[in-house]
Amino acid sequence: MNAGWRFWLITALALLSVAGTLALGRWQLARAAQKVAMQASMDTQSAMSILDGRSLAARADPALELHRGVALRGQWVAERTVFLDNRLMNGRSGLYVVTPMRLQDSACVVLVQRGWVARDFMDRSRLPKIETPTGVREIMGRIAPPPAKLYELSGTDTGLIRQNIDLAHFAAETGLALLPVSVQQTGAADDGLLRDWPQPAVGVEKHYGYAFQWFALSSLIAILYVWFQIVRRFIFSRRA
Repeated sequence: MNAGWRFWLITALALLSVAGTLALGRWQLARAAQKVAMQASMDTQSAMSILDGRSLAARADPALELHRGVALRGQWVAERTVFLDNRLMNGRSGLYVVTPMRLQDSACVVLVQRGWVARDFMDRSRLPKIETPTGVREIMGRIAPPPAKLYELSGTDTGLIRQNIDLAHFAAETGLALLPVSVQQTGAADDGLLRDWPQPAVGVEKHYGYAFQWFALSSLIAILYVWFQIVRRFIFSRRA
């Protein structure tokens, strides 16, 4: 390949690389803008007035109320309590305690993430002792998506200690009229459960970091191209 063809081939590859990396950087910035808008929406929801259980049950789509504060009044369905394994809180691994609450004056049931409890690592099948009050109770919390799923084996989790919980499958398993959202209980840990829930994070910083990397790579390609294909050729031609 003669020098002229090689120059134009390298030029074309450099232009394609710069265009590609710039496009990827802009895409990351667009993703960051989406995440910023999502965070703003979450902040707006959190600042809205607190919903009661009846208002939540009456919503056509309760998922639109995510991150909003809620005050529930009802009775625990204690016999349907399950424990989600391998859940972290304050850097410690343990169990999330999840119990349905049947709302007062309603046929609806809400799955409540009540808090975190340490587990017995000597006997992983031993259930921790927790207090589940009887009668009508009132709790405070925030509307949240169902508990995040960790690594999952084939099939549906069952049993008192399980890895994940799926609302549709759990509703079919228990026969409860579950709403399509859950509630993370907040307030004092007077029942022995920790409730230092991690704040929802959209991860906008990583998109800015990726965008910087792509733009830096684009700049590097351009600088190397200019140096080796233009500046050095000019220097060598002057010396010749």
